Amino acid sequence: MKVVLVAGARPNFMKIAPIYREAVKHEDITCKLVHTGQHYDYEMSQTFFDDLDIPAPHYFLNVGSGSHAVQTAGVMTGFEAVCEKEKPDCVIVVGDVNSTLACAIVAKKLLISLAHVEAGLRSFDPAMPEEINRVVTDSISDFFFVTEKSAVENLMREGKPENRVHFVGHVMIDNLLHQLGRVENGYTPPPALRALKMKLGRYIFLTLHRPSNVDRRENLAEIVEALNRISKEYPIAFPVHPRTGKMLASHGIVLSPDIYPLPPLSFKESLYLWKDAVLVMTDSGGLQEETTALGVPCITLRQNTERPVTLLAGTNILGGTETQSILKAYRQGLGAVGKAHQVPPLWDGRASERIWDILRRSFPGGNAS
Repeated sequence: MKVVLVAGARPNFMKIAPIYREAVKHEDITCKLVHTGQHYDYEMSQTFFDDLDIPAPHYFLNVGSGSHAVQTAGVMTGFEAVCEKEKPDCVIVVGDVNSTLACAIVAKKLLISLAHVEAGLRSFDPAMPEEINRVVTDSISDFFFVTEKSAVENLMREGKPENRVHFVGHVMIDNLLHQLGRVENGYTPPPALRALKMKLGRYIFLTLHRPSNVDRRENLAEIVEALNRISKEYPIAFPVHPRTGKMLASHGIVLSPDIYPLPPLSFKESLYLWKDAVLVMTDSGGLQEETTALGVPCITLRQNTERPVTLLAGTNILGGTETQSILKAYRQGLGAVGKAHQVPPLWDGRASERIWDILRRSFPGGNAS
């Protein structure tokens, strides 16, 4: 069977990496990687792919940034040419970025089977572009690969065929556990990063990038006010997303000297820092899940989350985006440090195996046992 596996942004590669690594174990699978080039860092070096133990993508669409419509249209045009050349049996899309939606539409228009990894997640916030991408992609998918039970319930309410919905666990956790083994066995961090970790001692790890949080001065100022206060108790290591750095400068918002700005980090570099943090503060969906898997307390700087299992497991707390709500959640998070935590069902590092087992049994000539 021939499969095209799509990634549109840096976080997507964390999800497709374990899927690809599992694919190459099987002689009956031909798997081609497509990078749409959706985000600012689309010209990734080979070092980035080596870090994830995958080759450079077979196709690079070089779409770049733009409005949602411009970006989606560019991905659709480029991806259509890939599909017409490769004629895959199945297209696999992951997550909820514009590339996910664009490639899903192209696949279905060309009558190619479509599999959505991370299907069924819902924030129920139509103002989030990602929510639109999730809902529309799920409306046309053939295979729904689900990370948590709430997503199964969402898909059932939406009338999806039960035999097409597969609770397989989470490929992000596959990648996390794979990389954790490497970080804890022989990984040599950059000297500056190692020195910073030793200097900070007990610290908080922060990521912040969502447009709704950083684009408007009022929103960003509320968040930074809370962070500046918190940094007086624990220093904060902060890899700064280019968009966030631009907006901090544009809005004239100053970080406390106890917040340590860092350049964007590789997956291993980031993991090296956050796995030992007192707690993590983030507006990233993936980091909510990864901290849950390792039992690191997490404050999510959002009003909602499409990943409710992270709240139920007791490691993630919604902090909102206002100064006082963030400070309140921070106190709650400190109270969770060192407490027992649950790991959600099937977050065991084998989701990719389950995905391929299902796909190989679903196509002619499949050899899955």
